[in-house]
Amino acid sequence: MNNFPSSVRINEEGPREGFQIEPALIPTSAKIELIDALSETGLKQIQVVSFVNPKRVPGMADADQVVAGFKPKEGVRYTSLWLNEQGFLRAAASKRLSLTGRIVLSASEAFLNRNQNSSSQKNIDDHRAMMPVYAAHGVAVEHGGLQSAFGCNFQGEIPVETVLKAAADVFSIAEEFSQKLKTFVLADTMAWATPETVKRVVGAIRNRYPDIDVILHLHDTRGMAIANAYAGLQMGVRQYDAAIAGLGGCPFAQHKGASGNVCTEDLVFMCEELGIDTAIDLEALIEAANMAERVVGHPVPGSVMKGGSLKKYRAARLGQRAS
Repeated sequence: MNNFPSSVRINEEGPREGFQIEPALIPTSAKIELIDALSETGLKQIQVVSFVNPKRVPGMADADQVVAGFKPKEGVRYTSLWLNEQGFLRAAASKRLSLTGRIVLSASEAFLNRNQNSSSQKNIDDHRAMMPVYAAHGVAVEHGGLQSAFGCNFQGEIPVETVLKAAADVFSIAEEFSQKLKTFVLADTMAWATPETVKRVVGAIRNRYPDIDVILHLHDTRGMAIANAYAGLQMGVRQYDAAIAGLGGCPFAQHKGASGNVCTEDLVFMCEELGIDTAIDLEALIEAANMAERVVGHPVPGSVMKGGSLKKYRAARLGQRAS
C-alpha cells in the first residue's frame, strides 16, 4: 500500500557530491556558476562544498573561494559538509552558510576505517567532543544519521539490528548533551539498497523513532536509486538528498562506477508525475543539469535532462485537440 507524501523536500548536493570525485579540477568560477543556476530553480537547500583535507579530496581545495563567491538567494539554505572541528570552524568562519550540528556515524566500521581512518568508538568519541564546539558557536544539533546503512563493499550485508544499534549511539550522544534530533539520514553510501531493504530499514527506524523525519541519501551505482526513492515515497519519506545530473560518487567506495546520488531532475520528474509537489521548476533544473554536464566535460547519468519533461508534448497534444 502506498503512503505517498503530498510534498517532498529535495536537498541538492551536486556541487559537493559531484565535484569531490571529478578527476580533473573544476574551475572555481564554473562551480559558482552552477550554484547560482541551482539557486534559481526553486531548490530550498544546496550543499555547496565540503571542508575536508585537500590532499584526500583535491576537488574541494577551493572550498573557501566557492563559498565566498556564490550569490545567496533569499529563502535558500546553503550548507556544507565537515568531518571534524577544523572543517566546522572553516564553515562557521565563512558567515555565509547555514549551520546545523550533526551526528552522523557509520553502520559499517570497515567503511569508517577506509573513509576516515577511524573506528566506531573513536567516531563516537569525536562526535561527543564536537558537541561543546557546536554549543560554543550557538549551533543546535538537530541532524543525525548513518553512513552505509544498507550495506558495505568491505563489510557486506548490514543487518537491520546493526543499523538500529548504530542509530541508538547517535541518539544517545544527542541526549547526553540535551539535544533533540529532528532529521535522520539513511545513506546508501555504496549502493547496496534495494526497494525492499529501503522499506525494511526505514520501517525499523520509524518504529523505533516515530517522531524523526527520515532523509534518504541514495547512490545510483547499480541503477537502483530512482527505484529506491520510489520505495521511500511509498513509505511516506518526505526528504531526499539528490545530485543535479546524477553527478558524484563516493571517492572511498573503491569500485568502478561509484555513481552519485539519485539524479535531482529525474527525482523531481517522478514526483511530479505522481502528483507530489516539489516546488521546483523542472525546466530550470534541466537547464542546470545541462550546465553541469558542460562543467564536468563528460557525459553524465541524468535521463530527464536528455529526454526532457512531458510538458511540451502534452501542450502540443492539447493544441491538436483544440484545433
